[in-house]
Amino acid sequence: MVEANLSGLVTRSPASREILRLTGAASLIAAVPTKVIAVANQKGGVGKTTTAVNVAACLAATGKTVLLLDIDPQANATSGVGLEKIEGASAYSPLLGEGLLADKIKKTAFERLSIVPSEVDLCSAELELVRTENHLQRARMALEPVRASGQFDIVIVDCAPSLGILTLNAFAAADSLLVPLQCEYYALEGMSMIHRVMGQLRDSGVNTGLQLLGVVMTMYDGRTNLSQQVVSEVRKHFGAAVFDTVIPRTTRLAEAPSHGQPIIHYDKYSAGAAAYEVLTQEVLARLG
Repeated sequence: MVEANLSGLVTRSPASREILRLTGAASLIAAVPTKVIAVANQKGGVGKTTTAVNVAACLAATGKTVLLLDIDPQANATSGVGLEKIEGASAYSPLLGEGLLADKIKKTAFERLSIVPSEVDLCSAELELVRTENHLQRARMALEPVRASGQFDIVIVDCAPSLGILTLNAFAAADSLLVPLQCEYYALEGMSMIHRVMGQLRDSGVNTGLQLLGVVMTMYDGRTNLSQQVVSEVRKHFGAAVFDTVIPRTTRLAEAPSHGQPIIHYDKYSAGAAAYEVLTQEVLARLG
């Protein structure tokens, strides 16, 4: 019972970790490895960044310590939590082996939620990384000290809307993928491509443990037959991989990024906030 109580304190605060070290229990940190989830879809406009930001914020609200790693050069996740794009603040240098990713971590205004911001220099990282050794493993290598530190329970990676080098690096570093699909007819095409890339990364040995955490349907409008038909079709193809929760298309959810706030902080009683809170509970249940 004592050990169970201590393990819950491991990532809560520096003071808690110091107590564990002094009592000889710091080794419990290794028993709760940091989970890395990549949020990805090569098609833009599907609610990918909205999902990354809001799941990260909801996880933090449940008591998890969360790092949001923004590797999309558009930096929408960065502005979505209220941070400005600052030259030299992104993961660009650590991905190239220059400096530590931990030095790029910034606190947000939201408790237990930190971020490695993005900015436009990541555009050139696509070209630079191709010329480096182990070019698909650079994000994994940069994240390793962060994972080993036990500072965070979960890392959420917001990928670019493509299957370029940065996104493949995120796949190589991740334990699992969370794939948002918009409720429209081309949704299945994007999912089939992601499945193929996952298989290639596993078969090639780049990331043999990569799993699909789940598929979440976004921009759902229950008033239209189209949304209902697409959800039904996706569930038929992917079964239990599809989360029960669907994310509605709402004005408040669309407004929140322009205010630099996740939806649970911008309008905690909105339909969008409720949907992401329920989705987050499903995510936690799948993480185990």
